[in-house]
Amino acid sequence: MDPRAGTPAQPSDLIDVDALVGAYYDTEPDLDDPGQRVVFGTSGHRGSAFDGAFNEAHIAATTQAIVEYRRAQGTDGPLFIGRDTHGLSEPAFRTALEVLAAHEVEVHVDARDSWTPTPAVSHAILRHNGAGTSAGVRTQGPGLADGIVVTPSHNPPRDGGFKYNPPDGGPAGSEATGWIADRANAILREGWKGVRRVPVEQALAASTTRKHDYLTAYVDDLANVLDLEAVRSAGVRIGADPLGGASVEYWGAIGERYGLDLTVVNPEVDPRWSFMTLDWDAKIRMDCSSPYAMASLVERMTGGGGAAPYDIATGNDADSDRHGIVTADGLMNPNHYLAVAISYLFGGARPGWGEGTAVGKTLVSSGLIDRVVASLGRRLVEVPVGFKWFVPGLVDGSVGFGGEESAGASFLRTDGTVWTTDKDGILLALLASEITARTGRTPSQLHADLVEQHGRSWYARVDAAATREEKKTLAALSPEQVTATTLAGQDITARLTRAPGNDAAIGGLKVTTADAWFAARPSGTEDVYKIYAESFVSEEHLGEVQAAAKQVVSDALQG
Repeated sequence: MDPRAGTPAQPSDLIDVDALVGAYYDTEPDLDDPGQRVVFGTSGHRGSAFDGAFNEAHIAATTQAIVEYRRAQGTDGPLFIGRDTHGLSEPAFRTALEVLAAHEVEVHVDARDSWTPTPAVSHAILRHNGAGTSAGVRTQGPGLADGIVVTPSHNPPRDGGFKYNPPDGGPAGSEATGWIADRANAILREGWKGVRRVPVEQALAASTTRKHDYLTAYVDDLANVLDLEAVRSAGVRIGADPLGGASVEYWGAIGERYGLDLTVVNPEVDPRWSFMTLDWDAKIRMDCSSPYAMASLVERMTGGGGAAPYDIATGNDADSDRHGIVTADGLMNPNHYLAVAISYLFGGARPGWGEGTAVGKTLVSSGLIDRVVASLGRRLVEVPVGFKWFVPGLVDGSVGFGGEESAGASFLRTDGTVWTTDKDGILLALLASEITARTGRTPSQLHADLVEQHGRSWYARVDAAATREEKKTLAALSPEQVTATTLAGQDITARLTRAPGNDAAIGGLKVTTADAWFAARPSGTEDVYKIYAESFVSEEHLGEVQAAAKQVVSDALQG
């Protein structure tokens, strides 16, 4: 923990945006360095132009690869493209548009020439492909749309990001991203300057470039997924902090459209994020689940000495796919809010959802969710890390809610059909106000009720050192390689290397007991593995679980 965590950013913390954009155009990546190749993680390719990891070459090559991929898949409808407020997002957007226009791809850009949240792009793709109609969503056949979102999510201002969403509207799966990354790196080796492009002015004026009103389409449709009339009638006071991200214009439009008592706490957009408080490591990071990045909003809600200025305050990251919920009790832990949202939605708030509609969670999310779902008599679908695993269930309506411990979630329309298949931080933030309006209690108060009913838990994530070889071994473990029979004094009830919800490989290990669990996954970028752990016994027991987890993993790796 850096001693400056939670304090306002200083001039020395800010990037030089002109230098960053200059590096985007001037730096040639060195493909002998693995860190300078195109690599798609769970949320696309990310990196900084300063490091030779996110430059014009990468975006030209990746866009060319996407053109070839969608053509091979038979995706011949429009491509919806959006960008966030990071300094590298605008130049990357321009590069992508130059390539797409040169290949005569029909591209739908924001009608306001402004920022577009990730969920608004997912919403646009799905609406084009049939969501919200009696016909339902098509994921095969002619005329299907797909999309690109230019964003590194909550990453620091120096970073850029580029991700592809196929016709199902969600994050692309590993088969697609692997193909796109391999092809993009091949293009870089062959000579990326040979990629066909047209000047950006010509691309913007092309007949294939269309304007799409993402904001109006998304905001007007919110009435079909949330009870905003209840929020208006109850007079819930909302403070929405976009954290300088793509949702900044959306929040004002939502308040006006639905007559809400809603204040945009900070409407400022600055690609340096000079108004932020520093995260745990003294970096500027727009992580709305971090109490340090959210310190100013938390202080506004809890530190004034009198009544909080809002009933509910919320934050979003730069592309608005994550949510942070602040009440008079402070910033909610993401796991706690997910449990409350599930309890509320499946506890009678959505009668249009069928009795067989399941709840989705990642396997590193809190066991409190498991207990809540069991008490509701619902089926739990536990999947590996990555929102892409929820996409099929959200598309066909079999999964009503999909949520990640990292403050990302989405859920169905009130009629039980798909809303978005990418994380929707705006939706989850607004749900907190609906919950407050219809129950008369805040989500943090409702979480206290769940704790009284199901027990308190202690949850944390820590890292442990691992070589590349050890990380490969961990990712390929089988349950039989885990020989331990107890964990922190309790009998082991399950050893998992495949997710019980869809039998997909975890890429690591999860071990459970009656009152605790841990999951270990190798880091994709560092020589460490991540240990997620939770105990329903005590904080001390959580420490025992973490220590035992390291020993269990070490024994399994040594074999």
